Amino acid sequence: MAAPHGLRFDCGRICLDLVATAGGPVERLTAPEHLTAWLTGAGVVPPGVPLDGLDGQWVVRFRALRELLRRVVLDELQGRAADADLELLNAAVGAAQPPAVRIVRAADGTLSRTLPAPPDCAALLAAVARDAVGLLTDDVVRGQLRQCAGESCPLVYLDTSRGRRRRWCSSEVCGNRERVARHRRRTLARDGARP
Repeated sequence: MAAPHGLRFDCGRICLDLVATAGGPVERLTAPEHLTAWLTGAGVVPPGVPLDGLDGQWVVRFRALRELLRRVVLDELQGRAADADLELLNAAVGAAQPPAVRIVRAADGTLSRTLPAPPDCAALLAAVARDAVGLLTDDVVRGQLRQCAGESCPLVYLDTSRGRRRRWCSSEVCGNRERVARHRRRTLARDGARP
């Protein structure tokens, strides 16, 4: 089943999935319901946890964090992120404690995650920022960062494939586009060579 609002959760880390909400020409965080879907889909908030107070201002704040993460991750991939951006990331981490997740037994006997109270925006931003700090400071995981080779695809993902030779953020999306384009080029070249 496709994620709502065109959201993607296949980049390998929560922080990269947030960056993917602006992948390509389409803005995917335009309304509170989009942010709610992203927070739940990315696992930042367990399903069913109320998000009291989530409004357009939360969307603005998450989009600002997303832009900061995009800059930091891309700059680190290409060399070195600006110290000022690292300080902004540290400020997001330190602005609040991430929500304390609790385990509860559901009526059917299964275990699930919940939060003891509705989280506030700063706590959720801090959770995503901490994920980014964890990603960027773990040499093994950081070494798996790749930028999609798809034409005009700005996404960054973790390459956890066996040979570390994954080229696209998604074989079904960018990989398929590349295969179709390659087929068209071969067909045109073959048809153009016929007398």
